[in-house]
Amino acid sequence: MNILITGATGFIGTELCGLLSRQNHDLVVKTRHPERIKGAIRGISSLAQLNPAETFDVVINLAGEPIADKRWSIAQQQRITDSRLNTTQEIIDYFATSESKPALFISGSAIGYYGVGSTAESIDEQGAADNSFSSQLCSAWEACALQAEPMGIRTCLLRTGIVLGKNGGALSKMILPFKLGLGGKIGTGTQWMPWIHLHDMVALIAHCISDESLTGPINATAPQPVTNADFTKALGHALHRPTLLTMPAMMIELLMGQMGEELLLSGKRVLPVKIEQAGFQFRYQRLDEALADIL
Repeated sequence: MNILITGATGFIGTELCGLLSRQNHDLVVKTRHPERIKGAIRGISSLAQLNPAETFDVVINLAGEPIADKRWSIAQQQRITDSRLNTTQEIIDYFATSESKPALFISGSAIGYYGVGSTAESIDEQGAADNSFSSQLCSAWEACALQAEPMGIRTCLLRTGIVLGKNGGALSKMILPFKLGLGGKIGTGTQWMPWIHLHDMVALIAHCISDESLTGPINATAPQPVTNADFTKALGHALHRPTLLTMPAMMIELLMGQMGEELLLSGKRVLPVKIEQAGFQFRYQRLDEALADIL
């Protein structure tokens, strides 16, 4: 297939390009630094550079400012929002002017769609949004992407959990303090941390490409989410380090503000119901197995 990808040089995008290249797909990636793209993959800096006669079977949108890198000032929230909505709208505008539409549009989202709070209740793709920043961000992002559906383009929305892998992602920020014996639960530790191994993340995207029945929101999380306390214990065990310390909720709120409250102190028990019903099989269902592979 001919596949166009935005956000291809990020943590997930790099792994995805490797998988799709091995499957012999032809890839074009939109990036701020096309000169860094190597091998058979073609890099562009703008969709305007595409030949009007060029057609794509699949378009995958993974672009967006990292959500947890900086405290959420009003300006940073705007940057996070603009980086997602502007790129997605650019793709929608490209579809509107293209004579030949892709069969499939896969667009990023996140489990932040389900908002804040932490309960034992399981949440599938029918879960509701709330008024938190992360939820409203994902809602707007998805609404923008869904403009592709009236054009006859099958659209999948990836509500991604915490992606665990080597050389990047959330785990790379956690390893050092845990190795130093400074790891511990955050707040009460009862908040859920729906996670997914990077291998399963990209395999799930490939499954969305091959299974034409899949459409709409899809929870990209492993079948066995864990609480923060259980995650802490598993990571400490994998690194052979104690996890006796606790980061008080008040300290998180003081240091990180709203970002800490939404991303670290809350979390819901999100399950990948739709993708499992579509026959996708996770290689890493248990957190200890995922961490053993990565570490």
